[in-house]
Formats: sequence, C-alpha cells, structure tokens
Amino acid sequence: MDKVIENYIEGRNPVIEAFRSGKVIDKLYILDGCNDGPIMTIKREAKKRDTFIKYVSRERLDMMSETGMHQGVIAYTAAYEYSELEDIFTLAESKGEPPFVYILDNIEDPHNLGAIIRTANLSGAHGVIIPKNRAVGLTSTVARTSAGALNYTPVVRVTNITKTIEELKKRGMWFVCADMGGDTMYDLNLTGSIGLVIGNEGDGVSRLVKEACDYVASIPMKGDIDSLNASVAAGVLGFEIVRQRMNASKK
Repeated sequence: MDKVIENYIEGRNPVIEAFRSGKVIDKLYILDGCNDGPIMTIKREAKKRDTFIKYVSRERLDMMSETGMHQGVIAYTAAYEYSELEDIFTLAESKGEPPFVYILDNIEDPHNLGAIIRTANLSGAHGVIIPKNRAVGLTSTVARTSAGALNYTPVVRVTNITKTIEELKKRGMWFVCADMGGDTMYDLNLTGSIGLVIGNEGDGVSRLVKEACDYVASIPMKGDIDSLNASVAAGVLGFEIVRQRMNASKK
C-alpha cells in the first residue's frame, strides 16, 4: 500500500499525483537505472519544476522506506509553501524599511535552518533565501524549529545563489558574508539595503558566493575553538545589523 507520511511520499502514483497537484517536491530519490514508464513520467514532471533528483541504490531506498513499498521512488515535499523574491521587497516596502534578507549557502541541518528562520523573523529580516539543491528545504522539522516564524517570514528557493546576489545588487542591495577571515563586524557599516550570507555548517560560504559579496565579516571570539554553529553566527551578525540599523534611524 502506498503511504504518505508528513512531508514524505513513497510510491509511483502518489509521487506523480503530488507533482500534478502542484505540491512542491524538495528532493526526489529514484532507483538508479530504473527507466520504466511511470518513473520516466516522474522524471519529466521533476524536470519541468527543476526538482533535485538523486539516484540511489535499492538498498538505500529500502532503508529510507517506511512501508517497504516505495516502488523505486521516494519524495520529500515542502511542509510550507515557498515565496517569491518579490514578496521580500513587498514586505519591506509595507514596513517602510530598506530590504534585509538572510541568504543561506547550502545549510544542511533542518534544525539550523529552522533556528535561522526564527532569528530572521526576530531580527526584522524581510525574508530568507535558500538554494534548491544540496541544502535542506522546508521540512516539518524546520517548521517546528522555527517556532511559528515560517508563518511570517518569506522563504524563497532559488537555483543559483550567486546569480541571485547579482540580481539583487541591481535592485540596490549589497551583501556581507560571514567568514573568520573577514573584517571584524563592528568595523563594518551594516546599514541600508543588505543581505547577510551564512555558509554551510562544515565548509562555510562557498568561494563563488563569497566573491559575489561586497564585504566579509568576522565575529570576534576569545574561546579555544575557532567557529560558531551556523545558526548562532546568523544570530550574532543579524543582531549587529539590527543594532546598526536602529542607531542609523535615530540620526
């Protein structure tokens, strides 16, 4: 029997129907080498929507399956609907504020993503931008960890982070990324229309994304280890932006 569990769908017909009903599929796992009719239909639907496909062994699918009846395909769907870039600017305009966004470069831990979305809301950001591939999407774990912030903070999924940064620069935004080798955040002007870029938990901000940013900011630290959790770094830098924006508004 085919089964749907939270944001988890297995079985050929349920996955096909999920695509055709307009449900957003974050990731699709397909049995490597399988090319029969229903699987080809799923691949066509995935290609239309630029859905990330990962080809895996039967053993991997069997381990992932809750029913043992995956029929060679398992899909993960978004627990919340994604927004469009324009929604971020609309929200900023409605509040009479310069746009402030978080851009997340391949965050993989759903707890980190949920915590950053919560921080983004509390710091007054107008949205969060994440990549479609090689990163966690809006899973039920992300929704729970965000503690309700997903109801108020637009999350936009894009194909290419670097191109998105270049596009937003044309709209007057500038970008700062978090990296230990950057200038101390207190020495940077973090006001105006700004995007804060937070990197992957292990590798940090990727080279191309870092090169697309205008500034690199570091967080001063005095401990014995040399890095912060991604969601903590997002909070520290995010609230330095809040502090500077508040001071600027008083002048």
